[in-house]
Amino acid sequence: MRKVQCYFVYLQKNPTIMTKNRPFFILFLFSFFQFFNFSNSFAQYPYQNPKLSPKERALDLCQRLTLEEKVGLMMNHSRAVERLDVPVFQWWSEALHGLGRNGNATVFPITMGMAATFDTLLVERIFTAVSDEARIKHNQAHRLGTQGQMYHGLSFWTPNINIFRDPRWGRGQETYGEDPYLTAVMGKSVVRGLQGPMDAPYQKLLACAKHYAVHSGPEWNRHRYNAENIKLRDLHETYLYAFRALVKEANVAEVMCAYNRFEGKPCCGSDRLLQQILRDEWGFQGLVTSDCGAVDDFWMDHGHHYSQNKTEATSQAVIAGTDVECGSSYGSLRDGVKEGRIKEETIDKSLCRLLEARFRLGDFDDPHLNPWNRIPADRLCCQEHADLALEAARKSIVLLKNNGILPLNSSLFTLHSSLCIMGPNAVDSTMMWGNYNGFPMHTITLAEGIQNICPTATLIPWKRDVEQQVQAAADAQIVIFCGGISPNLEGEEMDVKEEGFKGGDRTMIELPKTQRDVLDALHKAGKRVILANCSGSAIGLVPEQETTDAIVQAWYGGQAGGHALAEVIFGRVNPSGRLPVTFYRNVEQLPDFEDYNMEGHTYRYFRGEPLYPFGYGLSYSKFIYGKPRFENGQLSLTITNKSKWDGAETVLVYISKEGDTDGPIRTLRAFQRVDVPAGATQAVSIPLPDSAFEWWDVKSNAMRILPGEYILHVGNYKLKVKR
Repeated sequence: MRKVQCYFVYLQKNPTIMTKNRPFFILFLFSFFQFFNFSNSFAQYPYQNPKLSPKERALDLCQRLTLEEKVGLMMNHSRAVERLDVPVFQWWSEALHGLGRNGNATVFPITMGMAATFDTLLVERIFTAVSDEARIKHNQAHRLGTQGQMYHGLSFWTPNINIFRDPRWGRGQETYGEDPYLTAVMGKSVVRGLQGPMDAPYQKLLACAKHYAVHSGPEWNRHRYNAENIKLRDLHETYLYAFRALVKEANVAEVMCAYNRFEGKPCCGSDRLLQQILRDEWGFQGLVTSDCGAVDDFWMDHGHHYSQNKTEATSQAVIAGTDVECGSSYGSLRDGVKEGRIKEETIDKSLCRLLEARFRLGDFDDPHLNPWNRIPADRLCCQEHADLALEAARKSIVLLKNNGILPLNSSLFTLHSSLCIMGPNAVDSTMMWGNYNGFPMHTITLAEGIQNICPTATLIPWKRDVEQQVQAAADAQIVIFCGGISPNLEGEEMDVKEEGFKGGDRTMIELPKTQRDVLDALHKAGKRVILANCSGSAIGLVPEQETTDAIVQAWYGGQAGGHALAEVIFGRVNPSGRLPVTFYRNVEQLPDFEDYNMEGHTYRYFRGEPLYPFGYGLSYSKFIYGKPRFENGQLSLTITNKSKWDGAETVLVYISKEGDTDGPIRTLRAFQRVDVPAGATQAVSIPLPDSAFEWWDVKSNAMRILPGEYILHVGNYKLKVKR
């Protein structure tokens, strides 16, 4: 091909050749177009022919590789095979809420904040932006020859669709909350945004549903924990619900198996999870990757004591269906074949799935043929993406309490002493990035956002001395207290020495004691206090019901979180976020952290009185629901905004089944955000297809659409329907 290109350059410099050597030139043109049209068909090997299907190409390449080369391709850092022009490939990249761990990128609110928006189209737009930035970074890495480095690849281990069943779990901030349906629809939006249109000539990225399955803490014992004696109903109705949706409805490319055991077997060695359910029942055609070091947990001292040694562990993992290992132990598969623990044909089956995914990405083809390689570099951290991050932050904020103090009027604060800002999170920019984060070009902290709107607001440095804090605010009329916790305290398997925290998890759910004491002292000093709470999970804010005038849940708001918070506080944005988790009063309301049965967990099975329920969120508007009707698979109602504020209301539709005493009290099956102008009435129509009435069938031990009587819960209305 290069010779042909060189000849064209020569022709351009010597145009007379085309007239003096016309027969030769005609023959050349004919030969060139034959080459252009059919060269792919006559590539050196079939796997190099883009006209063949990814599966055909994968099968052809696989049979040309040595065993050594095969196992080298099955680790997250997949080695190049130069003799066959197989490039290096990196399976481990992150994009939890923006391109992660790969330099500058747009940082969106943590996924728990995205869930609070109840806006699936917004989430798909966010991850379309994320996949643009990911492709740009990969294209840059490819030009520099660093595409094989960690976090520079096209395989992204997100979304985390585990159920946030207990607020003590530190990684809950990475999920989309405690509800299976909400998690499923948000997860599908993530996959669509990352992977691109299904009919595109090449796949944009590979998304990964994790961690499969039954994994939501504790962090400290995850490498040896055994999830057993879980009710079959809880398994399918709660823990597997979102995974099934992403496999069957979103074509997710990858599934990551979890660290823990399930019914005695490590998840990455569970034939029931990986074969019977994932592939046989759901028809999954993609690949399975291990969590990082999960295969080592099979046999190492800190782990499950399931395998005798590395060779046995890696053989067991591949036989069960784990195709890629995050780690380097799969190199021992060579010994597994020699010792008769695993057949090379079994390795080939896994390898072909990996190669097929790479062919779908265009990893072996001319990069100029791939439209995703032509995304302009100036879209990285562009204004459009920054605006999207701000929109997401605005919609994520949940107003939990307001005794009338909000919104503030910034024009009333003419003196520096009348409004002050304090608290440990006031100027902490890295807190706002959450975990698994990228690095924004600029982060607007909470204090910066407030002072941008109200320049006279005074910032008071945070100290853990209660008397000093109260004295510093002596002249203030109103205090905006920027509190909560941070990703330095809650997260993945962390070494934290603070009271109330263990291994990344929490042992108590209240605010840290110093913050509670300062808020109490400010209240006793007669200050009006607005608490801006930052966290990735639920906080037990019982004392703060007495010591504050307003509570705003700001999560970890990303690069624009401070801007969005200030807009809500000063009334430039009407809050519209809803809680995707239950805010309990204290840990006494919670079952044992290690109990994975759903009884007592989440709004679906919790029978106590929470502090703030799932779906809760105040507005500056007052919305009135009209009586709902259900006909021909459509739920219809009206929403009236009886206020002077334009606002957005999220209509949540729950379902319960008459006579099902073992099932959820109610469970979310539809929702819709509705913009309602001030004083207006908006008609709402929400589809409830047959799939919304899929329920647990005790006779077949499966989820299926069951006939019977159901109750629809909408606002304060209950509507009986028969299916």
